[in-house]
Amino acid sequence: MSNAEFYSLIKPGMKQELGSHTFTQEEIVEFASEFDPQPFHLSQEAAAKSNFGALCASGWHTLSVWMRLNILNGRKELIRLTGYEGPEPMFGPSPGVRDIKWTRPVFVGETIHYSSTVAAKRDSPRRPGWAIVMSHSTGFTQEGAQVVSMRGAVTIQIDD
Repeated sequence: MSNAEFYSLIKPGMKQELGSHTFTQEEIVEFASEFDPQPFHLSQEAAAKSNFGALCASGWHTLSVWMRLNILNGRKELIRLTGYEGPEPMFGPSPGVRDIKWTRPVFVGETIHYSSTVAAKRDSPRRPGWAIVMSHSTGFTQEGAQVVSMRGAVTIQIDD
């Protein structure tokens, strides 16, 4: 099989289960201290006085975890879903994300499960021999409440 054959096996609606992550107080504060130092991400006391009412993870933290799980598991999961049995397909960079929505805060101790669903695919208009796979990604709490969603894309080489 080839990259083109792998690409032909990708179908809209394929859902990649990326994995889960439990957010601890220590990592929420550590991430916020370095990248998003807003008071409600840094201390329980400050968060209690905010509109969130309790310490919560930065939205950028929730997306950073999605990115990690996507890199570690997303490609393997897409290969598994397609049934592809050839050499490792050549994935390229993402042309970007859009429509990021943080629909609910992530509080200390919550476990978020992430997934991405193929929305569409097309040949790249700017890079001959490459295609773009668009997806819709989400994160949900263990109780089923959505906390984040976004639309993104990845490039795949289709000419061997």
